[in-house]
Amino acid sequence: MDSEPKTAAELKEIRQSRKLAQQAEGIQAMAEIAAEDIAVRQRMANLRAVRLAKEAADRDKPAAVKPKSRTAKKPT
Repeated sequence: MDSEPKTAAELKEIRQSRKLAQQAEGIQAMAEIAAEDIAVRQRMANLRAVRLAKEAADRDKPAAVKPKSRTAKKPT
């Protein structure tokens, strides 16, 4: 680091550049969050579509009737 003291103008410029860098990082972070949100919503929509298609196929299929079990004991 520089050991000589900074002038007020230099300090102001440093603060301003730091503030601009933080703003840019914030904008980038928000864009990443928005992109992640969109990806999650797309995956959810895809999974919902697959689930609804499976449920519709299961409804269209005749239900297999299981015979009752004859292993139950009869009262004597």
